[in-house]
Parts: sequence; C-alpha cells; structure tokens
Amino acid sequence: MSSQPSVNIGMVGHVDHGKSTLTHALTGIKTDTHSEEIKRGISIKLGYADTTIYKCPDGNGGISYGRIMESDQCSESRTVSFVDAPGHETLMATMLSGSSIMNGAILVIAANEKCPQPQTREHLIALEIMGKTEIIVVQNKIDLVTKERAIENYNEIRAFLKGSVAENAPVIPASAYHNINIDAIFKAIEENIKTPVFDPSVDPMMYIARSFDVNRPGTKPKNLKGGVLGGSLVRGELKIGDEIEISPGIQITKENKNVWENVITEVTSLMAGKNSYDRIRPGGLAAVGTTLDPFLTKNDSMTGRVIGKVGKVPPMIFNATIEIHLLRRVVGSAEETAVSPLRSKESLMLTVGTANTVGLVTTARSDSIEITLKYPVCATPGDRVAIGRRIADRWRLIGYGTIDSA
Repeated sequence: MSSQPSVNIGMVGHVDHGKSTLTHALTGIKTDTHSEEIKRGISIKLGYADTTIYKCPDGNGGISYGRIMESDQCSESRTVSFVDAPGHETLMATMLSGSSIMNGAILVIAANEKCPQPQTREHLIALEIMGKTEIIVVQNKIDLVTKERAIENYNEIRAFLKGSVAENAPVIPASAYHNINIDAIFKAIEENIKTPVFDPSVDPMMYIARSFDVNRPGTKPKNLKGGVLGGSLVRGELKIGDEIEISPGIQITKENKNVWENVITEVTSLMAGKNSYDRIRPGGLAAVGTTLDPFLTKNDSMTGRVIGKVGKVPPMIFNATIEIHLLRRVVGSAEETAVSPLRSKESLMLTVGTANTVGLVTTARSDSIEITLKYPVCATPGDRVAIGRRIADRWRLIGYGTIDSA
C-alpha cells in the first residue's frame, strides 16, 4: 500500500487547455466522472486523483521520475494529490474554493492559443491572492503547433508571467494527450513543490471541499453508511474514533427563528485515494466517514464547512470587517475594465477557505468594508478572502482582503 499523499497540487488554467487530460497522464485516473462533465467535456466540480512518484536511476548518473516503478532499483519518492479545478469562467468560485487546499499548482497553458486567455490570467491572479507561490507552468498541446509557433507561444508565456508570483516558475513544453515530457513534469514537481511541515500536536482543522452519500439506491437500512466528508486536513491529525465538530453546521428552526447550529459526529473511517488509514495527517486529500445522516452530506451540501475537535473550530461569523485590496483591472473577461471602488449596499461574493458566500456591504471605505453575509462562514481574524463582483451576469474576481474582525 502506498503512503498517504503528502501534498496537494492544483491543476489550473483556461477551459479546454488540457488540465483533466494532464491529470490523467500523471495519475492514470480520469477526474471528469460527473454525468454533466462527461456530456459537456469540461470539469464542473473539483476533481481529485492521487499518484505515487517513483525515482529511478537514469543510467547517466542522474535521477528520473515517473508514476510506474520501472526496475527494482526504483524507490518511492512520495505520493501526491492533484486537485483538478474547472477552467470555465462561470465556475471561478469552485476554483477559488479549491485553491484554499492547494499547497502548490500547475498552470496549464495551451500552445495552440494566444497567451494569456481570460481564465489563464484569472487563475494566476487567484493563486497569488490565495498566497500560493510554488507554481509550475506546463505549455500543453505542443503536438498541435509548429516548432516556430511553440517558441512564439513560449515567449508569450514568459512575457505574461513577468512580474507575477510565477515569474521564475519552470515552463515545461508537453503533450498530455501523447504523454510527452510527463517525466519532466514529475521532476519539476519534486524540485519545486515541497511537502508542508507537519505538526501532529496542534488541534486538527480540515476544509471540506466535497461531501457525499455513498449508499446506492435500495441499500437495506442495516447496511447504510454514514455521510462522507471530502477535503484536506490543513493542520493536526485525525484518527478513527475522534469526536469532531462541523462548522457552520446546519440551519434549523428554533422558537420560530432560523438559526445555525454546529454538528457533532464521530469519525468512523479515513481514506486517502483507494487506501484506508487509522489516522491521517495534512498534505493530501482525504475522505472522512462519519455517523452523520447521509441526507446531510449528499450532493456536496457540506462543502465550505470546517472540521475540528469539539469546541476547537473557528467561530461562525455572519458579519465581518474586511481590509480590502482591489485589483486595477477586472480579471476573467476579454475586455479591459477598471475596478471601481466598492459601494454600500453592493452585493459581493466572498471565498473564505472552501466556502463561497454572498454578502451585502453595509459600510464601504477606501481600505475596508463592513459586510453582512447571506450564509455564515467559519473564519478568524487574519484569514484571507477573495472578493468577486457581479459584472455582466458573471462573478468576476476584483480583489482580496483579510478579515479584521467579526
């Protein structure tokens, strides 16, 4: 059995630039499994796939890397998780929530289109906003262009990256469809995206990015399994038998009022990839089995919540003061549109951790806002927030901020 994944790597970039195909080339797993994804040929939900990277002598005194052990001289380097984020402009909120559980990222840019495309720019800025600095760039689909166009596109990519968080990132030409240069991508992963430091003594906290009812229709009551929570442990460790608290929990009616109450449950199983574990640590993606009624977890209904020990989860907030930093230009659209100041009574979309919520600005200043949230989030002062504005019927990324008080 392979070791638990130790790092999360985001697969980001413009729609149809080959993110899911590259994930398949690196892992052997197809992440587009939702029926609508298969029908439309694009990623809609966050996809997950794990692979173990092996290091082998290359015969010239060096080391090569791959996902298949080629000889008895090869050894396991580490197991990694890939988070395949959707590139379509209407799904930016999903990409932003996924970025909160990424330790590093692969930015996929197709060689057969001019760089940058709108979501190429938007995803790179999103990575910078969310504090992700360990980035690899893959110049995909080189099999579809001439040598001259590949060089021209490479220069476009370098010019685009200049001045950004990925200015010094390696740019690797590849064809995910034909498995060209996949070994070079593995090598870049090993050299540029490090395994985070793990401290088992701190209180655990996990971001929920997916949730499931794993029971098939017609399952007998005695065989029903509790709801499953998928996401990434960002600190501490979880083990089977732990009593955990989920925040924000569920909305209930009490004394003729709608209130939110946290949910307490027990960990019954832990899985990472296809393997089961007695305990998990940070760095990879995991599925936590619980005693929850599976009705509560079906269809990703628990996405955006936080798991922690009982009484140790961050507070649930409905109102917040946020220090803001607006971008000069709206990203994600083909037009160059300046970002105007935020206004009172304006609706904004906020991404905090894996949670997306809409809020109404009650007070707007040049450097901060006070906002009331439609749905609560679990957060503490200092947490990073991505800010989106409704522009031409789309939520567009316009800036970021930090929670000052709640």
